[in-house]
Amino acid sequence: MTSDAVVIGAGIVGAACAAELAAQGMTVQVLDAAGIGGGATAAGMGHLVVMNDSPAELALSRYSRELWLALAPALREEDAFVRCGTLWVAADEEEWDAALALRHAFANAQVRTELLDAAALQECEPALAAPLAGGLLVADDAIVYAPRAAQWLLEHSLGCRNIQVRLGCEVRSVVSGEVRLASGECVKTGLIVIANGLAAQRLVPTLPIRPKKGHLLITDRYSGYIRHQILELGYIKSAHQSEGASVAFNAQPRPTGQILLGSSRQFDTLDRAVEWPVLMRMVERASRYLPSLPSLNAMRTWTGFRAATPDGLPLVGPAGEALAGVWIAAGHEGLGVTTSLATAKLLAAQICGVPAAIDLAPYRVDRFSVEAGREV
Repeated sequence: MTSDAVVIGAGIVGAACAAELAAQGMTVQVLDAAGIGGGATAAGMGHLVVMNDSPAELALSRYSRELWLALAPALREEDAFVRCGTLWVAADEEEWDAALALRHAFANAQVRTELLDAAALQECEPALAAPLAGGLLVADDAIVYAPRAAQWLLEHSLGCRNIQVRLGCEVRSVVSGEVRLASGECVKTGLIVIANGLAAQRLVPTLPIRPKKGHLLITDRYSGYIRHQILELGYIKSAHQSEGASVAFNAQPRPTGQILLGSSRQFDTLDRAVEWPVLMRMVERASRYLPSLPSLNAMRTWTGFRAATPDGLPLVGPAGEALAGVWIAAGHEGLGVTTSLATAKLLAAQICGVPAAIDLAPYRVDRFSVEAGREV
């Protein structure tokens, strides 16, 4: 079977890339060993949030959030898009200063925010502990049910008639112009996009990707318990910790009335089992901010693996001279859902040879080897 492009991976990033290429008029085959929206897409929280660990992260997440907001009216009820906003909570004066700095950075990027003092914060989210110093509300942030959104992109987006999805297709290797499946089939194509998260490194071993394990917990239905996605201001630092295990407070109201609770991060393990000591640390951390949380009924816990790069930014671009015609869209860590649409736009711009909306350099696949060369 032949097509203009083959996308490996039917998660949210692969689905976004396939939808964008199909909208450009290309015929696209999407190959996945399992189902649509599995892997890290199914394991994550589905937040659509502007983040500011670095200028490049801010640029990418802001651009992609705007794409999500533009897409939202076309999504279905089952895609569970809700513009709930993000509330960054400051526990003390030091974190209040961090909230002011975050507000300044967002203002420079034209991201709308609102500062809340201690009283306004308590009125906004009565379940929060008191007293807290205040918070920063980013009202345009949102959530989405990412597995369903991935399916929408593949089956209902503008160019969906140009997309063929083939599930149960395990990819064993790629060479220029050809994808080899475990079944022995060889799929011929003009270009290949590797967008299957951690598994991308198996196909291109030189990719600087490592797994970062995370735990999540979802409660029974408690409608109105919280109204916004709530994060502590230490979350960004925790999210990009490069060693050891860390936890941070992150609570999200789902449209079902359930509360989705994160987050934890661990390196150096591929064990999918729920680790109770880590989960308990995560719940204890969250209980500092939501004191009544221990009284809620937990319904399910699970883990997933983020594909992390050394600088926390994704790899978006050509795989290199040895793999002409092969492109990478991987390494999104915990921001794959947020940045999927922008990733697809940046990738398509490079493939089609047109200007991109933001600077491509921070996301280049070869950026680490370039830096190493400069240091020699």
